[in-house]
Amino acid sequence: MIAQLIRYVFVVCLLVTPFASNAQEVYNEYQGTYRGEVLSILEEQLREVPGTDTETLLQTISVQVLDGPKEGQTLTIENEYLELEAGDKFYFNHNVYIDGTESYFVVNIDRRDSLVLFFGLFVFTIIVFGGWQGLRSLVALGGSFLAIFYVLLPGLVAGYNPLLLSSLVASGVLFGAIFFTHGFNRESAVAYGGTMLAVLLTGLLAYIAVGQAKLTGFVTDESVFLNFVTNGSLDFTGLLLGAIIIGVLGVLDDIAVTQAAVTTELFNSNKDIKPREVYQKAIRVGREHVGALVNTLVLAYVGASLPLLMYFHLSELSFWSLLNSELFATEIIRAIVGSIGLIMTVPIVTGLAVYFLRDYQPKHGHHHHGHSHGHRH
Repeated sequence: MIAQLIRYVFVVCLLVTPFASNAQEVYNEYQGTYRGEVLSILEEQLREVPGTDTETLLQTISVQVLDGPKEGQTLTIENEYLELEAGDKFYFNHNVYIDGTESYFVVNIDRRDSLVLFFGLFVFTIIVFGGWQGLRSLVALGGSFLAIFYVLLPGLVAGYNPLLLSSLVASGVLFGAIFFTHGFNRESAVAYGGTMLAVLLTGLLAYIAVGQAKLTGFVTDESVFLNFVTNGSLDFTGLLLGAIIIGVLGVLDDIAVTQAAVTTELFNSNKDIKPREVYQKAIRVGREHVGALVNTLVLAYVGASLPLLMYFHLSELSFWSLLNSELFATEIIRAIVGSIGLIMTVPIVTGLAVYFLRDYQPKHGHHHHGHSHGHRH
């Protein structure tokens, strides 16, 4: 009797398994993400989030599909992602279940029009106030994005050393940003050489700091997800080092070009001025500039992490417990290393500029306007 029962269970399992596997493939099958526009709000109600005392707004909306296989059709969708109004455009996921029923979930807002509008305003502002130099800076910026998306990211995924690859990409990005924007001249060469020395020193300092603080690079949900997607093949500590280097490029470029320009102007303003005096005056300008940029750098990190700071402010953890968490420690190390790299750039570039630009005559006096704030000090 028991043997017959075992055989019966075995046969049933064999028969059910194919259907179970097929059901697993069909169940909640993702069909795609498409755009829709809200035609009207059919119903709104507050619903409590399970396990919390928080209420969320649940909307039933009438939607016109704007693309995909159902383009032009009208659907009724439940939305609890974000409050929508008639005329709003958004993205939704389309899923199909085992019994053939379909479901739709709002996953994001369509922000393309706003992004295009403000990008156009950004380009317009740069060209109006920067002229041809502003246009060249936009081209250099585009080149930087191309280098990051088509060289840095594929290289990191392929398993190349993150620190080495980030340094190489940084050298290319800086080359385009400095020479293409400010011209192929001795002043740009000094700014580039000084910035690359500062980048190498910053990378060395970041390597020591990350190792000393034992930072792993796993500070966000994205890092954990990326680790699963790549089957643990990425070096996240190396990625953190690369991120620190890429993150300081902009401010290093700024301070380097300004110091080179200030040194040139000081030499040209007084033919009898001594190199030592030029160095002292340029350092004084750089000191003022660094003070403003360090503050800008730290505040930028704080601004990007403001919701997180508020969350920890409301938590019961002690001050030192918060600072000791890897999430906070990573941002602190990032800000400190970036600031030290920025400070080191001033004497390095200024020393090179005093040595190489003593008899340099710029062909176009207007090409420093983009960094004219450095001359006011």
